[in-house]
Amino acid sequence: MGALAQLLPLVRSPRRDQDQSVLAAALQAFLDFGIKRTSMVEVARRGGLSLATLYRRFSSKSDLIQAVGLLQTREFIESVDAAVQRQVERDAGAEDQIVELFVAFLDGLRGNELLDRLLNTEPEIVLPYLTTQGAPVIELGRDYLAEFITRLQDEGKLPAYDPLPVAEMIARTSLSLALTPQTVIPLGDDTALRRYARDHVVVSFRVPGTVTES
Repeated sequence: MGALAQLLPLVRSPRRDQDQSVLAAALQAFLDFGIKRTSMVEVARRGGLSLATLYRRFSSKSDLIQAVGLLQTREFIESVDAAVQRQVERDAGAEDQIVELFVAFLDGLRGNELLDRLLNTEPEIVLPYLTTQGAPVIELGRDYLAEFITRLQDEGKLPAYDPLPVAEMIARTSLSLALTPQTVIPLGDDTALRRYARDHVVVSFRVPGTVTES
């Protein structure tokens, strides 16, 4: 799926447990001081490591930032997976699964503390990776959604069609909503957001009974 870096398998790869405490320390430092003002010395201190040990694990601050970003992305995917799995376990129909996926996507994006902090205090760091250089982020969302659609098709809950175009549209919409809080869409009310998803999002997935055939 897609011609970019195939990020979804990377995000789902096993965690390196030895790095978890260091990444947690780095994340908290980023939240406290921002990325630019956080030094490797501060991360080493918070992580209970010598500076030399930290550099053996992460050769540069850039590598550490990327590792924190990967961890945040992995946790986001795991939270969305959990929301979808709850629907799978109750054998929910396609419509319910789509609604819960959409809500989980937006909740995960808009509820990310680090993303929110960077957008407010250091937008020049994060915005390029979500806009002009945002192809990997779009790819990740698109491939996740395409995988989701393909599973529902295999289960007979959605008709056969190329999942990539609609998957990319939803991924781009979700990212836009996360970046731009000014909207008439009821992002702060999950009940209203679910109603919005049923009225305006489900139809894009061609759920049987929601599309008028021409």
